[in-house]
Amino acid sequence: MKTLSLAPKHRYLTRFDPKRIPHSFTDVLIIGGGIAGLRAAMAVDPSLQTVVLSKDVLSQSNSAYAQGGIAGVLDPLDDFTNHIADTVAAGKGLCDAAIVEMVVREAPELIKELIGYGTQFDKEQGEIALTQEGGHSHRRVAHALGDATGKEIMRAMMQRVREREAAGAAQIWEETFVIDLLTHEGVCRGALVWNPRHGKTFVWSKQTILATGGAGRLYRETTNPDIATADGHAFSFRAGAELRDLEFVQFHPTVLYIAGSSRHLISEAVRGEGAYLRDSTGCRFMSDYDDAMELAPRDVVSRAITSQMDKSRHPCVYLDLTHLDEELIGDRFPHIAKVCAEFGLDIARDLIPVRPGAHYMVGGLSVDSHGKTTLPGLWAAGEATSSGLHGANRLGSNSLLEGLFFGLRAGSGASQQASDEADNFSAIPLISDWSSGTHVDDELDLLDIFNSLTSLMWRNVGIARDAEGLEKADLQVGFWDRYVSEREFSEPHGWELQNMLLTARLIIAAATARNESRGVHYRNDFPETNSAMQQHIAIVADLG
Repeated sequence: MKTLSLAPKHRYLTRFDPKRIPHSFTDVLIIGGGIAGLRAAMAVDPSLQTVVLSKDVLSQSNSAYAQGGIAGVLDPLDDFTNHIADTVAAGKGLCDAAIVEMVVREAPELIKELIGYGTQFDKEQGEIALTQEGGHSHRRVAHALGDATGKEIMRAMMQRVREREAAGAAQIWEETFVIDLLTHEGVCRGALVWNPRHGKTFVWSKQTILATGGAGRLYRETTNPDIATADGHAFSFRAGAELRDLEFVQFHPTVLYIAGSSRHLISEAVRGEGAYLRDSTGCRFMSDYDDAMELAPRDVVSRAITSQMDKSRHPCVYLDLTHLDEELIGDRFPHIAKVCAEFGLDIARDLIPVRPGAHYMVGGLSVDSHGKTTLPGLWAAGEATSSGLHGANRLGSNSLLEGLFFGLRAGSGASQQASDEADNFSAIPLISDWSSGTHVDDELDLLDIFNSLTSLMWRNVGIARDAEGLEKADLQVGFWDRYVSEREFSEPHGWELQNMLLTARLIIAAATARNESRGVHYRNDFPETNSAMQQHIAIVADLG
């Protein structure tokens, strides 16, 4: 493994005085309310006190937006070796074989567990309905509400966690922003948080679990909700945790592209059910790029689409469902049909304009098979991590599965560790590293910097990269970061921008160091895969 080092401007984003800020204490602190965070909360012993922090309302998470489904071997014609092989093939040499096997073999039981929570998966002849997606050799993707699987899974899981809250075993703090992790003598001790009603609060914990999701908002074109601003990646890095594989940002090939609209995901399951990709001339072009056609892995399809857009000088390509059964389309994709109808498109009769968008952060905190990070006292699960499951490219519908698997393990491990610690709670007299002369800023146009950053990342650190573009991006992001990081902000938009700038620097550093093309990381100047670089690139903070 190759390790890089980068210095953040400050250890903490704000100054603080522990004598002037309220303190709260809990056994286990869980940062994030998506599938990984909620599964972790459900794994904690109910005799312990758990606090779950959600940046927005609990129903807002990347998990809730997941359309396609959750992968698992449920078909008698399928087997574990197939799912393992497909996952490893997509990962292009960087999967951890032991992790892949553990997760894949647990998948059927984890899906049955979801059913036990009340998740209503779609059925065919009394059995769970399965579909096939790109990179999968068999139909093994279970889905719910047609194309709103995440929404249904999260509904059932939120109900269970709310029951824990009602029983006094957990507290859910919604609309609570985590500014930074608190560390003392190299151990994570909790977090400094903020909400609009109470301002800043120190939350001290025996064990902390990070499940903050992804970083899609770093890019102009993305399927991610507004909350996906890389906060967990940034504040865990500032705290000293190791991150890895940050160069691997997965772009979803098919995002609804209509000028003036938000970018809506068009599930990979649409192609799984037989939809064609056509360019502006009507040509079905995927045969020019891969024998698997529309069912090729996401990285292949995304690059094919951008290449075809360049050739045709057209801003998008089109999904064609017109040859499919109209009833099937209506049953499988009611949400997509509704979104497209708002723009006058009938998905059974009209071509759907699509182009790629940032979708999933493959890299994140380095974790072991139990969800432990390199920072003692800190565990992590889900999209904010690099677990070894995805390698250099995530296989579709393995993400909800990963969130469940590592949420369960991190929750169980943190619970056991917290149970073994004595109840000798006390606040630690931390000191922030801000000088007393640093000014509070009220001058910067944060939205302008945000838009400039996301456009730069899309152009220079997107689906295809090269040394020249990465160097320009590094210089520009470094320039913005120097003057933005000198400011002390008092609300989330400023902190989010600081987190995005830091994470952008980390992604650029990792992408620059990988002088090859592998998985979702494609270098125009190094288009081939280099066997000498079949290793992870880690990055740690130089805390001086």
